[in-house]
Amino acid sequence: MSVVAATPPGRSRARDLIRVASVPASHVYVRHLADPDGADRVHRLPDIPPADGRKVPGGWWPPAMLDAGWIAEHSDTFDVLHIHFGFDAKTPEELTEIADALAAADVPLIVTVHDLRNPHHPEPALHDAQLGVLVDRADALITLTPGAAREIERRWGRRATVLAHPHVVDWETMVRARPVHEGFVVGLHAKSLRANMDVLGVARVVARAVEGLPGARLQINVHHEVFEPGNHFYDPAAGQALRDLAARHAAVELREHEYFSDDELWAYLASLDVSVLPYRFGTHSGWLEACVDLGTAVIAPTCGFYADQQPIHVYTQDEDGLDADSLVSAVRAAYRHRPALRADPDQRREQRRALSAAHEAIYRRVLR
Repeated sequence: MSVVAATPPGRSRARDLIRVASVPASHVYVRHLADPDGADRVHRLPDIPPADGRKVPGGWWPPAMLDAGWIAEHSDTFDVLHIHFGFDAKTPEELTEIADALAAADVPLIVTVHDLRNPHHPEPALHDAQLGVLVDRADALITLTPGAAREIERRWGRRATVLAHPHVVDWETMVRARPVHEGFVVGLHAKSLRANMDVLGVARVVARAVEGLPGARLQINVHHEVFEPGNHFYDPAAGQALRDLAARHAAVELREHEYFSDDELWAYLASLDVSVLPYRFGTHSGWLEACVDLGTAVIAPTCGFYADQQPIHVYTQDEDGLDADSLVSAVRAAYRHRPALRADPDQRREQRRALSAAHEAIYRRVLR
């Protein structure tokens, strides 16, 4: 005997206001999918604090909504579940249970494929399996670039709607004049030396490149936790190698600090002429979009689909290695073609209106 799930009480398939459970809701990407003037008819539920109190900056980890039991208990409170990030800790079996719970409650699943390769995983197998479940079970797929959409279709035979990354920086900061500084500053932020970075290899090449350019210097930033015993990101050998590199090169400076707040991050990015992304693998970048918002040029690798996002300088790097000549050429090109183009706030606002309308249209389509 087949069982047909009834529409839970309180849900109408033809709602004026669509209630979306976003995983997560507080991430800047998700927040900037809303109409900037509040004109859309989508209500995104706020993140729910994890029961055990764990969280990362932003407060959305681990995502409480991403749980089959929670979905079964609360399915009358939302119309669509939209997954962006936060499924790293879920096994493929748990993700299948989540998809089954949504199907039983007659709630559509939307998945935005931000990462075809998890930047924190040294190997791709787990993320491939997790993403395979989500892509297979989604009622609609979204991704950020045509290149990523082609890869999704190649790997899973499914078509994704391409919707560009919205602005990252707030409006007030976006229109603020850039600070004036002397020379040409190349930034390389090592963060916490995550798995997809070749910080030292890229830093060594850029250090040589800036020494041949009048007034140019390299600023490397790294988080304190790289030097803290017992920290998950503790990597004293890599940290010391960066210290040694800065000591050997007069045009190289190493800055060690805690995580930046948003305001500190925008000030840092605006202080640079160009930011170099030292990735060996990856897909898309919010960091890149923030640089565009602030008028900071970007040098990004050929892995992933960074060049599909915005006009940038490109060098050759992936898991097979780094081409030093292409990176030197990219640094020189950024030096020649300054200042970098900066996003027009009015165009970013129009883009956001369009993104809001496009997401609402997808939600309404899957709710028919």
